[in-house]
Amino acid sequence: MKMQRRALTLALLALPFAVQAAEPVKVGFLVKQAEEPWFQDEWKFAEQAAKEKGFTLVKIGIPNGEKTLAAIDNLAAQKAVGFVICAPDVKLGVAINRAAKRNNLKVMSVDDQLVDGAGKPIADIPHMGISGYEIGKQVGAGLLAEIKARGWKPDEVGILRVAYDQLPTGRERTTGAVDALKAGGMPAANVVDAPQAKTDTESAFNAANIAFTKNAKFKKWVAFGLNDEAALGAVRAGEGRGIKADAMLAIGIGGSQTALNEFTKPTATAFFGTVLISPKRHGYETATAVYEWATKGKAPAPVTLTSGVLMTRANQAEIRKQMGL
Repeated sequence: MKMQRRALTLALLALPFAVQAAEPVKVGFLVKQAEEPWFQDEWKFAEQAAKEKGFTLVKIGIPNGEKTLAAIDNLAAQKAVGFVICAPDVKLGVAINRAAKRNNLKVMSVDDQLVDGAGKPIADIPHMGISGYEIGKQVGAGLLAEIKARGWKPDEVGILRVAYDQLPTGRERTTGAVDALKAGGMPAANVVDAPQAKTDTESAFNAANIAFTKNAKFKKWVAFGLNDEAALGAVRAGEGRGIKADAMLAIGIGGSQTALNEFTKPTATAFFGTVLISPKRHGYETATAVYEWATKGKAPAPVTLTSGVLMTRANQAEIRKQMGL
């Protein structure tokens, strides 16, 4: 009888721990611009991973540094095991890493790699990103092919680089595009920089509008930038000045809903294409990686770089099917 009572007592004492162990594992997914379609897609695929793997995803928008650090503390309070992050400023890397370690949270960056005070990638934060320079070269190659198909003379074409150089991947993408265009015979002197204040369509529109005003000598244009929104902003600015699809080409990056909306318009616009990056990989795989790192001790690869594919109005249905979208 004493043995039975002792066993019952031990079972009761262990009960709170059993309940605690049954609580779902939580993984955070923090993004700098939650309203952007790309991040919405990342969240969607991260949710898919959570459902399939059996953990809870905590989605938080972090538009600035203060909210970023508050979000990390919030995750700790929720007893999360780690988080994926695309920070509003990559220079927050040291502070993010410190906050994660203080709260015993695993951290993995996505899209934009976190850097230290010297601008070097933080080695102990795994990263899944994009080979920005190579994807930029894909943009340039796509523009070159269409320039040749249209029979445009290189000297007559303005090259609009919608620039967001404070973000390393933004600079890499546009540099890759410029280098590919120059290698294909486009004049370096025709490159026009249009610095944007933010990474949205409105900022790109404003930047492009100024550039068009200052460079009215060009009657034909190609345009590109960090993302689909940058390319689309340039297209809208061109339309406002009477530069339409027969005199302008723009290729974005991302393959977002922004691009799809252009492709489904009854009449083709100057938004010719987009280099589609897989939000599934960036959402599903990173969320899974943090979960398995925290629960199974399986650390992600230090750096994983994904590639893209040029998607146009003509092939978008086929490409999206191939990418599982």
